[in-house]
Amino acid sequence: MTLISDLKKAKRGAIAKAITIFENDEIESRKLIKKIYKSSGKSIVIGFTGSAGAGKSSLINKVAIQLKKMKMKPAILAIDPTSHISGGAILGDRVRMTESTDSGTYIRSIASRGATGAISRSIRNSIRVLEYAGFNPIIIESVGAGQTEVEISNIADIIIVVFNPHTGDSIQTIKAGITEIGDMYIVNKSDLDGAGQLFQAVQDFIGSVEKNPIILKVSSKTGKGMTEFVKELNTSMKKKKKGKKQKESEMLAIELNDIILNTINQKISSMITSSKSYSTYLKKVQGKKIDPFEASDKISKELLRK
Repeated sequence: MTLISDLKKAKRGAIAKAITIFENDEIESRKLIKKIYKSSGKSIVIGFTGSAGAGKSSLINKVAIQLKKMKMKPAILAIDPTSHISGGAILGDRVRMTESTDSGTYIRSIASRGATGAISRSIRNSIRVLEYAGFNPIIIESVGAGQTEVEISNIADIIIVVFNPHTGDSIQTIKAGITEIGDMYIVNKSDLDGAGQLFQAVQDFIGSVEKNPIILKVSSKTGKGMTEFVKELNTSMKKKKKGKKQKESEMLAIELNDIILNTINQKISSMITSSKSYSTYLKKVQGKKIDPFEASDKISKELLRK
């Protein structure tokens, strides 16, 4: 199998083809996962999240370069908001990461496609492709959009939350429960006005949580604080490597549940649309002869008897 052997050699064309298969072709996806699954679960996955404008891409660019200097082989998966026109990923992140790309880091943009669970399904298998190709660590950049953050926390070993003093909503974001997911909190663009105040606010809100996360000020532009950040990240990676097997077991349980629920949901959706009683009860609901909840109970009972 040429694709598999080329993946093992980390050929970029093969990596791109394999990830595209997982995104678009369910039948071929199942064939491919059988071949690479046993080799998965070895790489540390680092998730970067934070609001738009926090400077995640520039920060990841600098981190990837430092990791390369430390003889590691990082790869980056950038989750982009879906293009409403083409359904494809917006590739701005790759433009901002040209420096790390030039140094040999593999970067791929993946569209979120706007569906809950869509990120998890495509990212999990993309990670497996990169693991098979020998990349470690694998960095995921997400848009900080509520559900996305929850999904990233079910996929990554280390979560890094990035703030910057000019995003405006940073303090509100801190209050909104993001305190629960981060292993590291980074106040980026620390050379800008307001960085000290934001850093203090992050410490006030997050410093006392049970997880005891690391809180740092950095500037990807000037390089200030970057050495300490990468040093702390490397220490966290070593710690997470020791508990990797247990963490993977927990993640696989979540993944299996997701796949089962998604499969059942697809089958039920198909059953509903092909059900004669659905059409009958829908007309009754539309004619105000029966309320939607009663109709749902009757249709559900009928479907579950099949």
